Amino acid sequence: MNVKRKYSDRDVTYLRAVGRRLRQVRGFDLTQEAFAEQLGISQSQLSKYERGLMLPPAEVLLRVKQEFKVSVDWLLTGVK
Repeated sequence: MNVKRKYSDRDVTYLRAVGRRLRQVRGFDLTQEAFAEQLGISQSQLSKYERGLMLPPAEVLLRVKQEFKVSVDWLLTGVK
């Protein structure tokens, strides 16, 4: 059975902020498909992260860090 989680307004705001930062890392040069391929995930999964529907797991955050030289702290908090 697939159960949808209900998030608080604060959680939704946080998820969307992380998604915006991922989108910022991707920039305008990479498509979602190309970015997702570099991270070893599907385009649809990346879309869920960027739209703030899900929080990327630690392994994805670490791949973003390694591939694109950004800190996980910044991805999660926006603080450099």
